[in-house]
Amino acid sequence: MPRFDVTIAGELNLDLILYGLPDELPPERELLADRMMLTLGGSSSIVAHNLAALGSRVGFQSRIGDDQLGQIALERMEQGGVDVSRVRHVAGATKTGFTVILQRDAWRNMVTYSGTIVELCWEDLDFDYLTDSQHFHLSSYYLHRALRPRLVELLQRMKASGLTVSLDTNDDPDDRWEGGLLEALRYVDIFLPNEREVKLAAGAEDMETAILRLADIVPLVVVKLGPEGALAQQGTKRFTSPARRVEAVDAVGAGDSFDAGFLHHYLRGADVPTVWQEPIWREPSRRRTQEAQKPSGMWNTERNSWQSTAGSQVRDPRDGQFTSSSIAAKW
Repeated sequence: MPRFDVTIAGELNLDLILYGLPDELPPERELLADRMMLTLGGSSSIVAHNLAALGSRVGFQSRIGDDQLGQIALERMEQGGVDVSRVRHVAGATKTGFTVILQRDAWRNMVTYSGTIVELCWEDLDFDYLTDSQHFHLSSYYLHRALRPRLVELLQRMKASGLTVSLDTNDDPDDRWEGGLLEALRYVDIFLPNEREVKLAAGAEDMETAILRLADIVPLVVVKLGPEGALAQQGTKRFTSPARRVEAVDAVGAGDSFDAGFLHHYLRGADVPTVWQEPIWREPSRRRTQEAQKPSGMWNTERNSWQSTAGSQVRDPRDGQFTSSSIAAKW
């Protein structure tokens, strides 16, 4: 039996989210935010953290700087139950990546110091560790600049070792959508884009063409549709899930939380229609220690919702549960 259910190699960093700022930021003015939150950032680390919170056995590889921000991020992962024994601490001028998010009601600005985020490289990877798993997940395809020349080889190696593979590209900061993505998708079993990314990945003007084009390459394409819910194309079969009405507190990390919820249930043998109905939060697995079973975050009494250190904050008004579809509704 493999040591892990899922292994992930990717970025590990923190996000600083500031709320209540004006839309326009005039120069040479000191502007006051009315709230802030320091939270686990990086799509790879959010997926890993939330998979572990759901009860999956997760192994995580990354590179961080020898600094306090990297240590805080590492501790957040450990508290969530993720195995971080193969995360590399690298001394030098490059520090752990960091993102500042200026959150408005309907949109946001994001400013990132890439730091170690883009420096994870082939030599950092422990393949005995990564392949001791049922499944391998990769996020942030275009942020892995040092690793990107060998990403296709990485996915090939995972498949050759008998793992299934999932990919969420996230955005391309250069907005080129090149870098061998279509070749990489030939070694992917589950592709998890949003409605914008699916068109850009396929090079198609409309979503329907994009989905069908990608479904010829990837066995399962799962598209996050924001307020329309989610859609899955599995060969010629199509499954849809409407968005559930939720009280949204914060949508940062919602797509990554969707990925974690979907993968957790699907990799346990649930078919897609069953996955749509599964709650994204269950009682933690008894395999982990009591300390590791505690979800990383706190209950926000003012907003009556769980405020996690990784991923979005939503509450289903019907039963108070967090659900994969409800998270998709806000991404």
